[in-house]
Amino acid sequence: MAHSADALHHDDSATVKEIWKVTGILSLLTIVELILGFWMMGISSTGMIMTIKGSIVILMIAKAFYIVAYFMHLKHEVKNLIMTIVVPLALFIWFIIAFLYEGNSYKDLKNRYDPYKKQQTEIKVQKNEEVKESKKSAE
Repeated sequence: MAHSADALHHDDSATVKEIWKVTGILSLLTIVELILGFWMMGISSTGMIMTIKGSIVILMIAKAFYIVAYFMHLKHEVKNLIMTIVVPLALFIWFIIAFLYEGNSYKDLKNRYDPYKKQQTEIKVQKNEEVKESKKSAE
């Protein structure tokens, strides 16, 4: 069985361009995430902070897509192979969300039926300066 030279020829310049393109996209996404993170530190509005955090999560998902697609070589794979990785990953993320929701529900139920637990979860933590002052006054 003879193979032609054209069938084995691989265009290296296109591969290098694709690598640089993906590296640029990942760098740009990282820089935007950092800018949003530093900008968020000066904002006091809770709604705006949550919006920025949501944007950062969306950018992180986009970065994860590029990393998985290009550096784990799944972009050019067969759909069945991709599904064997994506479906368990989606189930894993769903498990994490479900466990966090159930943990919060357990805490709320525990606080509802045991007044001592509710009192303990509502106690405010003293600031470091207040703790130091209370130690000095105790001495």
